[in-house]
Parts: sequence; C-alpha cells; structure tokens
Amino acid sequence: MTQALAVSTLVLGGSGFLGAHVVAAAWKRERRRPDDSRGRIVCASREPARGPTFWQPRDAVELVGVDATGALGSIGSTSATGAIGAPGSIGATGSTGATSATGFTGATGAERSELERVLDDLAPARIVCCAALARISECERDPARAEAVNVELPRSLARWCAARGARLVHVSTDLVFGASSPTSGGFVESDPTAPISVYGASKARGEVAVLSADPHALVVRLPLLFGDSGGRALGASDSLVAAVRAGEQPMLFRDEWRTPLDASNAAEALIELADSRASGILHVGGPVRLSRVELGHLVLRAAGKKSAELYGLVRAGTRAEAGLAATRPCDVALDTTRALEHLSVTLLAPREALARRAAGLFRTIP
Repeated sequence: MTQALAVSTLVLGGSGFLGAHVVAAAWKRERRRPDDSRGRIVCASREPARGPTFWQPRDAVELVGVDATGALGSIGSTSATGAIGAPGSIGATGSTGATSATGFTGATGAERSELERVLDDLAPARIVCCAALARISECERDPARAEAVNVELPRSLARWCAARGARLVHVSTDLVFGASSPTSGGFVESDPTAPISVYGASKARGEVAVLSADPHALVVRLPLLFGDSGGRALGASDSLVAAVRAGEQPMLFRDEWRTPLDASNAAEALIELADSRASGILHVGGPVRLSRVELGHLVLRAAGKKSAELYGLVRAGTRAEAGLAATRPCDVALDTTRALEHLSVTLLAPREALARRAAGLFRTIP
C-alpha cells in the first residue's frame, strides 16, 4: 500500500478570495518539486467544497471543514458557487470520512483541543493563515468576535507551530496603519502601528500575538487586493465590476491611498515566503501608490469601459462624504523593499496585472 504523502501546506481560510489563490499557488509550487519531495496541500475553511472554479480539478489538494471565522470577510470568506468532489479529499462533496472541526475561535479548552487535534492529525509542515474577520463594519459591530478571529486564532496557530517546529505565515493588513500618513513613499516594517478601526487594531494585536508565541513565524502585511474571485464579486476589482453591471454607481474615494496588488500575485509571494527563512514582519504591496478612484478607473478600463464613460459609472468622493472618515485611512501605502530581498516573483503594478489578466496571460492555474 502506498504511503500517503505528508501535508506540506495547510491554507486556513483557503476558499476565500485570497486563500483560494494561495491554494492554487501552493499547488503550482508543489508541482514543480521532484516527485519524491512533493507533499499534500490542505485547504481548510468553513465550506471547503464551495470554492472558485479555478480549483478544479486538483490532484494533491485536500479539503477539511473548519469554522474559523463565523462570519464572512474579504480574506478567508467562503461564499461561493463552485463545488469540488476530488477523489479522496477530506471534507469534499461526496467524499467519505470527512473531517470537520468547529471552535477554532472559541474560548473553552475543549474547543482549543479540537483545533490541536485537527492540526496534529494533519501535521502540516507549514500553515498559511488567511482566515480573518476582515469586513470593517462587521468588526465595528462585534469587537469581541474580531478579537477571537483576528487575535486568538492566530495565537493558537502560532503556539502549535512553535511546539511542533512547523512554519507559520500569518496574513495581516496595511490597515494596522492609518492614524497618520507615511513620511516617505510608504510605511516600512519598523514604523509603529496606528490603526483607526477595530479591524486594524485587532490585526495589529494579532501580529503581536503570533510573534510572541512563535518568534520564527512570518507576518505578511498585504494591501488592498484585486483580481479574479471565481465569479464571486470579491476584491476591489470584481466587486466594482459587478456593482457597475448591476446598475449601481459606487462611490470611490479620491482621498484614500493604497498600494494595491493582484491577489494571485500576492499568493505567489506568500508561498515563496513560506519556503524562505524570513521571520518577523514583511510588507508585500504593489509597486504603485493609487487612490481608490484611480484604481477603479483602471479596473473599469480593463473591463472594456471607455474613458469617457468612467465618471458616469462611479462617483469620486471623500471618506467624509461617505461618513467613513473615522474608520477608513487616508494613506496606508506600503514600502516593499525588504520583502523583495526574499522574492523572485515580480510584484506587478495594477495596470499591468489587469492588462495581463484581460488578455488571458495571468492565469491562476496553467
């Protein structure tokens, strides 16, 4: 009987917008390894069988059902339309012996031991944690849940990894900044965090929790993400295009500045960093600083809209006009210089990434 391959990568929040791309990037990287050094990839999420179509079919990708968030967020969300039933997958539609774990974010010892049991059963060499309660409004309404998902969950993962010698890459956000603007082209890793939202504050505490529990872990702060969401209207580009096609006229801020990055590009960087020895905190952002309205115009042009149409399709406004100045930052551009020392993957500017994707040259899976 052939011995099962070891689990090389566990992606928590793996059916969400970013997580699905991380699963795909891990699969591609694993396929490039020699046969005798390949491992299995496990996607863990609340509804692992409901993922984007670009997952299918995938050999060596297994699915496990966990409830890590209890609510949807743009990272780690699990709303989808596709379904997977890969032979031998764990928790997949139609499979047998499905593994399911709840209470990743609970407070009782029994719930925490369930997390440890699932992790011990899988024994992954590395964990990429994309799970988060990431909707700002949701975090403002329920700070306790934000604390549980964005602080206590990664703390538990870090403790497990430190005890077992596993690698943890934890995804954080540019929104740990926001109370002030960067002094140069973007925030660097040593700049003090200064969040203005419950979400940003919980993610900042999550970073501290992870690195306190496991100093060898890597925290990667990501910017605003756009790109292919598998038809689910997630992320900064697909959600905008879906809203415009539905006849809405979304407001895009001219006074909010980010360093946006394609989610597939971000996922490639995360998987490469997971294979590196980098630890601490790294910033992985796009090379161009853009306002939300500038990014929106690029997205709509790539979707085939003419320049003359743009101002009729969206409204350019301010955070104050939308009543969001208290929780939305002005400028959280990231400086990616340090991360580039560890990366061979090219981080693309939005214009190039959108053009390549529109031309079919930026495929999530070959």
